[in-house]
This record gives sequence, C-alpha cells and structure tokens, in this order.
Amino acid sequence: MSDHRERILELMPYAEPFRFIDEIESVNNEGIVGYYTFKEDSDFYMGHFPGFPLTPGVLLTECMAQIGMVALGIHLIGVENIDAPIRFAFTASDVKFSNMVMPGERVKVVATKRLWRMNVLRCEVELLKEDGTQAAKGKLAGYRLKDE
Repeated sequence: MSDHRERILELMPYAEPFRFIDEIESVNNEGIVGYYTFKEDSDFYMGHFPGFPLTPGVLLTECMAQIGMVALGIHLIGVENIDAPIRFAFTASDVKFSNMVMPGERVKVVATKRLWRMNVLRCEVELLKEDGTQAAKGKLAGYRLKDE
C-alpha cells in the first residue's frame, strides 16, 4: 500500500470497535475504493438478530461514510496538511439496501465525489459484497469540523 493510503488510515478519527475501514485500494480527487470485513464476533450480532445474525443497515451506512466521506475527505484536504486525526459531521444520507451482509463478510465501498467545496463533501456510494453483488447504494453528505 502506498504511503499516502496508509497515512489516510492513520488519520482516521475512529478506533475499534467503531472503525469500519481496513484497507484503501485506490483514492484520487474523484473518488475512493476501500474495504472492511465485518468481524463475526462483534457484539452487535448477539442482538441483531438472535439466531440469525445480520449486519445492521446503520453500520453499513457508517462503513460507507467512513470510507466514502471521511477517508476521501482526508485525501481531498491533503495528508500533508493534516497532523492529527480530523473529524467530519455526517449530515445526510439517502441509502437503499438490496442485500444482506452477514458476519465475517468483506465488503467493498466505491465512492464518487459529487461536491467538495468549503469543507462540504457530497458523494455517491456503493457497497458491494465479495462476489460483486450490490448490498447498498446511495448518497451521503457531510462536512469537516474545525477546531475552534
């Protein structure tokens, strides 16, 4: 992995158990492709749903936001301009779910930038299962929080 992609991962403002990005395959000024594996032993599977564990849609959306907005936003700001993790506020989502993501599945998030202006980012995102099947697709928006 290039130093640039590794640096983006270092600058992510999340930690286990709420970090939903493992790897960045590619990133440029137009978009990003990244991966995450939903761990089979994650606590949320115990209650969602007992006997039929299923990854909650809200966590799939969070995974898409961390990769498609935060990691892409870090790239757009420029890793050379950042010396500590930065924070983004998630402001809007319009996501449709089309397939289930089960415990242990690795997903691929593909995000395309639609707007980046004055620290506001809007993007289109798609979440794919390992076999290429689409599990979710939508639009996300957010902005960079500045330290005052």
